[in-house]
Amino acid sequence: MQQREPSASESYFWPSVWAIALHVLVFGMLFVSFAMTPELPPAKPIVQATLYQLKSKSQATTQTNQKIAGEAKKTASRQTEVEQMEQKKVEQQKQEAVKAAEQKKEEAAQKAEAAREAAEAKKAEEAAKAAESKKADEAKKAAEAKKAEEKQLADVAKKKAEEEAKKKAEEEAKKQAAEEAKKKAAEDAKKKAAEDAKKTAAAEEAKKKAAEEAKKKAAADAAKKKAVEAARKAAEDKKAQALAELLSDTTERQQALADEQGDQVAGSFDDLIRARAAEGWARPPSARKNMTVVLQIGMLPDGTITSVSVSRSSGDAPFDNSAVAAVKNIGRLTEMQGLKPSEFNPYRSFKMTFTPEDLAL
Repeated sequence: MQQREPSASESYFWPSVWAIALHVLVFGMLFVSFAMTPELPPAKPIVQATLYQLKSKSQATTQTNQKIAGEAKKTASRQTEVEQMEQKKVEQQKQEAVKAAEQKKEEAAQKAEAAREAAEAKKAEEAAKAAESKKADEAKKAAEAKKAEEKQLADVAKKKAEEEAKKKAEEEAKKQAAEEAKKKAAEDAKKKAAEDAKKTAAAEEAKKKAAEEAKKKAAADAAKKKAVEAARKAAEDKKAQALAELLSDTTERQQALADEQGDQVAGSFDDLIRARAAEGWARPPSARKNMTVVLQIGMLPDGTITSVSVSRSSGDAPFDNSAVAAVKNIGRLTEMQGLKPSEFNPYRSFKMTFTPEDLAL
């Protein structure tokens, strides 16, 4: 900490103050000394005499007057001597007071000098203390700066170590993530390969099953077509035969032939209904062999199926419902349009039995 040099006005300030204070002290002491001086008795006149001019004087009176005048003169001389002594005493007291004032002034000057020296010493001591304080502050600041620098270096080193640790941790995490990703990719590839193999096997199985179903359906279609054609041809043959027999035989014979023909035609049309129902049947997963459902079917003369309901359940609702839906999907049998009313009457409302084997032709 740098100490400021005092200016010229500051250098003469305290000496001026001490000089003024010293003069005030001296004048105060003089005033006190004059105030403490005892009062002198008032001066008496040296001679108080009145001379009278007497016209007639006696010698005795003259002598008496001369004697009185001599005494008065002596008295005046003594009074004068006393006054001189008093005046001398006063002057001596004044000299002593002046001497005392000068001594006090000198003492005050000495005290002022001592005070000035003490002030200078104190000032020097304060300056020394300030210098020491400044030096201590500078040392403290230097120590703090050094400490701050060391702390900064420590912080930098710590930060660097943390960054390196973080970088190392990130690298380890990346490495671990890469290994896990590699492992996961291998597992995914293995899983995908298994799934692909499974899908391929499923596709092959589905393809095989589809081929079998197509083959089965083709065979069923051929069988249905053959059955329909056979039923149609049988119906036509039976109609022609019945007609011929009816024209050439008796009434009883004609009735017997007609009943026999109706039974044959009925059997052909039952097969036809089963074949058409099998075309639109969707096999439920619960369908098993030996299941039997009896359906109540309503039909119009033009072959349109009007109603289908379950008359006796198989015990498996999905199979029953699938059979009802398959018969409804037939819609209309155009082959029924050529039948006589007597031949069609049994088909207005009739029952048919279905099994999974019947529908899976």
